[in-house]
Amino acid sequence: MAARTDLDEIHKLLKLITDFTVNWLEAQIKTFPSIDGVFILDDIVGFLGDADFQEIALGYLKKIFQGFNVPVKFFHNDAAGLVCAPYLPEIGVNVFNFGFEHTITEMKQLTENKVTLLGNIPPRDVLAGGTVEQVRECVAETLASLADKSRVIISCGGGLPDGVSTENMNAFLSAMKT
Repeated sequence: MAARTDLDEIHKLLKLITDFTVNWLEAQIKTFPSIDGVFILDDIVGFLGDADFQEIALGYLKKIFQGFNVPVKFFHNDAAGLVCAPYLPEIGVNVFNFGFEHTITEMKQLTENKVTLLGNIPPRDVLAGGTVEQVRECVAETLASLADKSRVIISCGGGLPDGVSTENMNAFLSAMKT
């Protein structure tokens, strides 16, 4: 709401957060030269419309991701919005973990297949709450839906939840091998 009522203050806040993030990542890379990637989690941008995303988030994300010469530029946003996906190549993101509400095929189209996609098995309802057979079926359906399996890492669409059984993890892994 503040983006609508106090845009100048939001830009001040986002500049502060962005500068801190860049400085923190620079300090880490300086301290540990073996670091070869950046990993940013931001679900809030998924709740913005396109015009607000361009006004409020795009420039700050570019500053973070384009500020580092590392091979992996990983962005996590598992909010239900698709707003950031078409901008990911421009931002400099090359790995994207998104929510399971959207198919990998849809995300491949939105990113023009320029970004490696990480997903898309429902974490809570399938991996944690589903049966072994449901996990196998979901993985098989996801794989079968892909005409082009390049730039895809099958995983959960979002973070791995608590309560995923060993049996379901094994079912996931075995389904990936078939």
